[in-house]
Amino acid sequence: MTETENETENPIEEKKTTTAKFAEWLMRRDEARTKKETSLEGLLKFNIFLSTVTVMGLFGTTALDYAIMAWLWI
Repeated sequence: MTETENETENPIEEKKTTTAKFAEWLMRRDEARTKKETSLEGLLKFNIFLSTVTVMGLFGTTALDYAIMAWLWI
């Protein structure tokens, strides 16, 4: 493909300034970061949920054990 064919196929790309290219790069980078933050937020929410369930399970079992011990002691 020659240079003239490339210019006729994509004339807008050839006229972009350095500032426009930089702005597009910033927007692509921001989109990628947003996707990454979204997945990190999901992992964080799952971690909080799992920790809460674990703590409730452990303390719930302990509380039940103490209730049974108190019932048997009386």
